[in-house]
Amino acid sequence: MTTKSINAYGAESATAPVHLLPIERRAVGPHDVEIEIVYCGICHSDLHAVHNDWGGTVYPIVPGHEIVGRVRAVGDGVTRFKIGDLAGVGCIVDSCRACAHCHDGNEQFCEKGWTVVFNSKDQKHGGITYGGFSESIVVDENYVVHVPISLDLASAAPILCAGITVYSPLKHWKAGPDKKIGIIGLGGLGHMAIKIAKAMGAYVTVFTTSQAKADDAARLGADAVVLSTDKNQLKTCPKQDMILDTVSAKHNVNVYLNLLKVDGSLVLVGLPGEPLEVGAFNIVNGRRSFSGSTIGGIAETQEVLDFCAEHHITADIELISPDQINAAFERLEKGDVKYRFVIDMQPLRS
Repeated sequence: MTTKSINAYGAESATAPVHLLPIERRAVGPHDVEIEIVYCGICHSDLHAVHNDWGGTVYPIVPGHEIVGRVRAVGDGVTRFKIGDLAGVGCIVDSCRACAHCHDGNEQFCEKGWTVVFNSKDQKHGGITYGGFSESIVVDENYVVHVPISLDLASAAPILCAGITVYSPLKHWKAGPDKKIGIIGLGGLGHMAIKIAKAMGAYVTVFTTSQAKADDAARLGADAVVLSTDKNQLKTCPKQDMILDTVSAKHNVNVYLNLLKVDGSLVLVGLPGEPLEVGAFNIVNGRRSFSGSTIGGIAETQEVLDFCAEHHITADIELISPDQINAAFERLEKGDVKYRFVIDMQPLRS
């Protein structure tokens, strides 16, 4: 297969810094879209993958799955995009396309497993996929979404992961004007969850351990804030229809299970590295559920972008240059960002 060399930022071991390196991209096929990457968000899972925290990392790794840019080439069979269009790529760049879930637009549940935009075996073209910390990417048009022109391009990038990760469960559990929705944690996911749940019309309560973040939650639009370290605040908190748990560290979920209404659900979207203990009586009483959710499919990712455009929602970001990625990773490990780093990839082409 014909390939071409482009610039990217990646790591060659779990302890090596991210640095500039060349990678090969496939030539544009009949159904492919080539995107000149303008911005790429940094998600905590990028950091986990680089450090091989979950195992299975193949080096060199080029992370990045919150990708926005402009179409600069299309294959002869492409019908959904033209040169110059604003386009986005999230986590999924391929799937089996044959199972019931793929047919239903839920590629994230593909029975044969979907292809991740980076550090994944490319089942059709061979090799390992490289992500958005690069100057361009080639993706089948069926896994590319349109970015509405009304959105600020840099702060729209995190919608491709953080946005869809919280939108999908909020939609599934029917967040709306008659619902009380709790959100645990105020980071990249949590701050987007506040904005999206409020736009859906829900009454939003944020649970946090930090008074500083409590103040910021109010700024972001939360109707109520509960310090989870304050037993009196927890005791007087109204029961919730659904609580979205965005925390990726070990924590006591039983505290929040007991804040659910009858038939309420605690939905985990964070990825703690250790198992979470659940007391049986905390779910048996009240017929409560402890559930989980991941990203959405391609159609739902397009839906959340359109929803955010309609409601003027973007992420709160800190824009950085590629040579600041390692410093951003260090700060991300400390939780020192409000609330998403986004890389300006344009210097790679200068």
